[in-house]
Amino acid sequence: MSTAKPEPALLAYCRPGFEPELAAELTARAAERDHWGHAATERGSGVVRYVCASAALLERQLAFDDLIFARQKLLALARLDGLDPKDRITPLLAALETVREPVAAASGGALRFGDLVVEHSDADEGRELAGLARGFGNALRPALRKPGWLTDKPDARKPRLHVLVHSGKRMELALSRVEDSSPWPGGIPRLRQPPNAPSRSAAKLDEAIHTLLTDEERQTLLREGLRGADLGAAPGGWTWVLVRAGLRVTAVDNGPLKEPVAGHPQVEHLRADGFRWQPARPLDWMVCDMVEQPRRVAERMAEWFREGWCRNAIFNLKLPMKKRWDETVMCLDLFRAQAGELKALRARQLYHDREEITVFARR
Repeated sequence: MSTAKPEPALLAYCRPGFEPELAAELTARAAERDHWGHAATERGSGVVRYVCASAALLERQLAFDDLIFARQKLLALARLDGLDPKDRITPLLAALETVREPVAAASGGALRFGDLVVEHSDADEGRELAGLARGFGNALRPALRKPGWLTDKPDARKPRLHVLVHSGKRMELALSRVEDSSPWPGGIPRLRQPPNAPSRSAAKLDEAIHTLLTDEERQTLLREGLRGADLGAAPGGWTWVLVRAGLRVTAVDNGPLKEPVAGHPQVEHLRADGFRWQPARPLDWMVCDMVEQPRRVAERMAEWFREGWCRNAIFNLKLPMKKRWDETVMCLDLFRAQAGELKALRARQLYHDREEITVFARR
């Protein structure tokens, strides 16, 4: 068995197949902060490393919420290759002894982790390791607590220890700070499909609300009595999420709505083109999941803000097959330039997204 302390690196997860986009994003974000290095990845793995000498400092300067294609952001610690299935714990504990400096820096010198996350990538090969990851985590927790590496109860004031299982013989150690990372294993939200939703797309908006909005924003911006519009609403998945939050919704689409949205007392269905319709008075919310060129969508969404037709919006940008990072930057810059003054602009490729990103904007 060999234990390798890797070159200093950020470790980030993404949707399998979007490694080039995340690599380009990490490279651009790091350069903006004068951190120079290189991204390394394997297509389809769902994992990207940004290797640079100042990775620990970059991890603190680059906020997780500023990343679009990353599901999780970690600081790499060590790699373990050639593990003996009969005893994987002993070499892991030994590896931790070799990385005391970055652990101490992240934990304020306490050399303790507040929680343990044993996970696998979202690639097909990774998902086959779910059982191993779960069983190994159950065995590893008491072994970490005995020498004091892990607190007896979860402690959000201390960093989390992540064990990324690549195979039964290969694992990787990393850490995350609770206040600046995804709270979910693998960075994948564990949310249930909204009950009675007329389409699976409801899960996408539900995830966006839980991922892109803060706790305070969810409480104050989504409440009974507010008004919103859903552009391209049919069959009504996104409308249903807003209705369940208490909003009265104008569902704009030439297509039909499905129950329970169709005929709901909080829903007005207008058979109109979402790219042409405009409200008679300003709305609290506008949501949009129309299949159209991302630049055209970005311009239309900017018009809604520029004209004062809505205060908050969540919309999707469908990305092209090539140069997806370049298109993302261009569309967000275009929206920012044309929308007027914004209080918030956040974007993320959600778990329920495919060839797209989801954007939250607030006046």
